[in-house]
This record gives sequence, C-alpha cells and structure tokens, in this order.
Amino acid sequence: MPDTPHAPAIPGFTETATLVRPRPEEGAKDRTMVLNMGPQHPSTHGVLRVVLEIDGETVVKCVPDIGYLHTGIEKTCEAKFWQQVVPLTDRIDYLCPMTNNLCYCLAGEKLLQLEIPERAQWMRVLLNELTRLNSHLVWLGTHAMDIGALTVFLYTFREREEILRIFEHVSGQRMMTSYFRIGGLALEPPLDFFDSVQTLMKVLPEKIDEYENLLTGNPIFINRLKDVGYLSAEDAISLGVTGPPLRASGVDWDLRRDMPYTGYEKFKFQVPVSSRGDVWARYVVRLQEMRESVKICQQALDGMPSGPIKADAPHVVLPDREKMKTQMEALIYHFKIVTEGFQVPAGEVYQAVESPRGEMGYYAVSDGTAKPYRVHMRNPSFATLQALETMCVGRLIADVVAVIGSIDIVLGEIDR
Repeated sequence: MPDTPHAPAIPGFTETATLVRPRPEEGAKDRTMVLNMGPQHPSTHGVLRVVLEIDGETVVKCVPDIGYLHTGIEKTCEAKFWQQVVPLTDRIDYLCPMTNNLCYCLAGEKLLQLEIPERAQWMRVLLNELTRLNSHLVWLGTHAMDIGALTVFLYTFREREEILRIFEHVSGQRMMTSYFRIGGLALEPPLDFFDSVQTLMKVLPEKIDEYENLLTGNPIFINRLKDVGYLSAEDAISLGVTGPPLRASGVDWDLRRDMPYTGYEKFKFQVPVSSRGDVWARYVVRLQEMRESVKICQQALDGMPSGPIKADAPHVVLPDREKMKTQMEALIYHFKIVTEGFQVPAGEVYQAVESPRGEMGYYAVSDGTAKPYRVHMRNPSFATLQALETMCVGRLIADVVAVIGSIDIVLGEIDR
C-alpha cells in the first residue's frame, strides 16, 4: 500500500504498510517494520509523529517528526510592540504561560535597564512556582494515565483546578494569563489572593502524599518505569537536555539556584537529583520538585514585601487608571504607550529561566524602535526531544509511551 499523503517521508526510512525484507544477497533473516506513532496518538502528548522501525516489538530506530503545530509566533513578534508580545509568549507552552511571560519580560527589562520593585519580584516567584505545580500536576496525571493508572489523573486535575482558579482570580484568565509586564505586574493582586494561596499550600503536601501512595508502591507502575528509557549524564549534556530529565541523570543544575533571577537567591530550597537516569528517576525527581515548590510558595507568602508592583518608568509602564482620571500627564503617557509603544535601546540579550521542563531562554534583539527586531525562544522540549531515540532504541514499543511521558514535552514550544 503506498504512503498516505498526510504522512511525509522521513529521510533514512523506506516506509510501507508491509514488512521490509532484506535483500537475498545480504543473507539476513531478520525483518523490520516501519510504523507511525501519531500524530494523532494520545500518548504522544500533542501532534507529534514518531516514526518507529521495529524488529518484532523491539525498537530499532526512532525518529520524531515535528512541524504539525507551527504557528509562526517568533515572526509575529517582529510586527508587535514590545508590550504586545506578552500574550504571544503565553501560547508557547500553555502549561507554564507565566514562566514564558517572566522570561520575555526579564529580557526586555535588561535592555531597558529597569529596576523592578521587590514586591513584584516576590510575586513573580510565587506565581512561577504555582505555575510549576500546575505543570507538574498535568504531567503526573497524564503520565500515570499513559501507564494505565486512570484514577491519578482525576486526583491531580482536582488540585490543578484550584491553581487555575487562583490564576483567574489574580489575572482574569485561567490559562493564558498575560499577567506579567515589562516593568512589573499588570495588576495589584486582589485582597483575598494570598489567603487563597495559603489555603492551597496547607493541603497540597498531603495531596502529593496521596499520589505517592497510589503510585510509588504499585508493582505494575514500578515495573513499567524502572530501568526503562535510560539516559546517561554524558548523553543528556551532549544532547542539550535540561530540567528534571537532566537532574534525573545525575547532573545537579538548576537555574533558580545556579543563575538566580527575579529574587530566587533569597529563597531556600533543595534541588532534587537522582543518578538512575531512567523513567522512574524522572518521576521521583518531579514529585520532589513539587514539594520544594510548595516550600518556596510558603516562603513567598510569609515574607511578601509591601510596596509598588511596577517600576518607576512612566515611559514604559502604563499609569494607574485612577491617575489617568485626574492627571493629564498620566493620560498622555497611557495614550502614547498604547498607540506608539515605547522605544527600547538598541542591543541584544539572552535571558534564561528554569521552566518546569528545563532551561527556557529568550533571545531578544532591539534596533532602537518600539518593535523587537528579533525574538527567539530556546525551549526545553525541543532539545529534550532529541534524546528520545537514545532512550528508546532496544526497548519495547510499550516503553516508548512511558519514555515520552517521562520527558514531559509540550508540542507548542517544540514547533512554535
């Protein structure tokens, strides 16, 4: 049967729906088959096509095929004012929009040399750790469901719903929050915002215990994860892997601690590391990271400073609405920023942060105008996906599902 028109050919593969037999002169008796996994397969966690060459049920070759979700966001950034790019960054990784907001805003603030108030920095830390918890809850629920543990999915989404309600309360949106701004935050948090977060922090540790009680001692779950998808520290580094998959391979590296930004140097937390390098290690590392994120959130709640949430930069930061009603100067600044944008000094900058999936970097170039000349996103899922073949070759087809779940990819940031 010929190739289907919606399945483009992959270099190095002879793809048919029948067995691929070796030439008689080769004298080989083994036969391999080429299969498509995705781009509609639910366990590829998005529109990812994985072309598998298998010998029986053993994976001989594994090639990810991306590009089905290309949005052109990087090019779109060039046509927007600097402040208009923020909503675009939400859509790079829809599970950690505030982390994308933060990384882009930090890059812009470096070019503008803005000093961000301490309260805004602590709020950014708090909301980013809530974002990390939100992302890890989705990962844990979907990863467990891939393996066959359906109940955990319902439990993790129960807690995720509470986090989304907090996001909606503070920003007006559940997912695409666009809450951070170049120069600070969009709005002062509501009066009962901190009480809502504190209520969640009190119950979350016991909820994480509940997930562990369901999974960590489950013999079926253990057998599906342990000694599967091994990735050595050397391979992880050479392939550009970062975040939990890197730390699960024994590399102790976390940008929040090793290259602190937005005030992370003022918080005490541990960086979970494992030397196993398999799917089980990635599961354990992320669970421990969730507990550490709860600790960081609690520190932010306990020590939240008072003061403004925006930098003192009227040519960049939109004025308060109350001032616009009484001060002509504030109204003029608002009109000019909204209609003309603000000019950013010419230069280039690279800003990296620790997202739930690893090192997220924004490379921004300014030509001195109100629109960025270039914005490039270095997203962790794109780099981590390179390691998929290293982890899957020699394993069974069923293990590919476990491996993909363990690296926690989001196709939105892979294709862009």
